[in-house]
Amino acid sequence: MNVAVIGANGGIGRRLLPRLDQAGHDPIGVVRSDEQFDAIRERGGEPRLGDLEEEVAPALEGADAVVFTAGAGGSTGWDKTILVDLWGAERAVTACAEFGIDRFVMVSSRGAGDPESRQGPIKPYIVAKHVADRSLQRSPLEETILRPTRLTDEEGTGRVAAHFGTDPETGPPIPRDDVAQAVVACLENKDTVGHAVTLYGGDTPIEEAMQEAS
Repeated sequence: MNVAVIGANGGIGRRLLPRLDQAGHDPIGVVRSDEQFDAIRERGGEPRLGDLEEEVAPALEGADAVVFTAGAGGSTGWDKTILVDLWGAERAVTACAEFGIDRFVMVSSRGAGDPESRQGPIKPYIVAKHVADRSLQRSPLEETILRPTRLTDEEGTGRVAAHFGTDPETGPPIPRDDVAQAVVACLENKDTVGHAVTLYGGDTPIEEAMQEAS
């Protein structure tokens, strides 16, 4: 499967490319600068230029599936959150529909299912994720939405707590490596289509946890 990863040089994307390659897929790493091309190749991906604030659609052509794991990051303003996390995601969904790319995995955020439950400085970010998720759910694409809690750079455990259709407020943080593994498991399990899954650190092997959708 040709899998285009939007945000391929980010914290999850960097870990996802080699996992896709090792699983027998052909990853496409969509990045904003050709200076990142060598790093994408080293991780087993085909590098392509795509800027969520300008033009990303051509980078997706020929893909069988798209993973959106991009984000403006906490060091930028809310304007970037709107342009990247919300508008960029919506444009990627539209491009998939135009190209006939049916499969889409969105890496969102815990709380995005009910932004009214979140208060404080993070709420605009959660609202942006909610609107992007909703646009994907209303599209004709076969979507899976992953909503991980607080992310860490610790080594992955290969285990998670996966909550289908519910959004518990508390739970352990989750390594980015485990989120990347969960993305691969979702792509390889059609039963996850149509589900929004909240992810915490946990004790269930990831592939087994994704089987809960069946």
